[in-house]
Amino acid sequence: MSIAVKGLRTCIYRVNDIQKATAWYSKVLGIEPYFNESFYVGFNVAGYELGLQPEESNEPKIATVLTYWAVDDVTKTFQTLLALGATPFEEPTEVGGGIVVGAVKDPWGNIFAIIYNPTFMLP
Repeated sequence: MSIAVKGLRTCIYRVNDIQKATAWYSKVLGIEPYFNESFYVGFNVAGYELGLQPEESNEPKIATVLTYWAVDDVTKTFQTLLALGATPFEEPTEVGGGIVVGAVKDPWGNIFAIIYNPTFMLP
């Protein structure tokens, strides 16, 4: 028995200052959110949603699931994210087949991962 998964829709980052996080992600993504309330902020990133939710706790975040956002140049994007205040998490690395991955932590400790994959195409 299987379920009909239609694909990725939303990736949510929890932040302790939703206004600062909204400004930071607006700058990083180059777009304004389509939904902006005190309880949730949503960005439409090429048909996928990056969401921000308020977080009350300052507990360390655990990397159990990574969501990779597609970019054309991982190394350049990685450097731009660092210049915007992110900290390194995973240096850009080719993992085979021309696929390059990297990741940073945003100013709230969330992992923002990026990928260039020349063989993956949306249907």
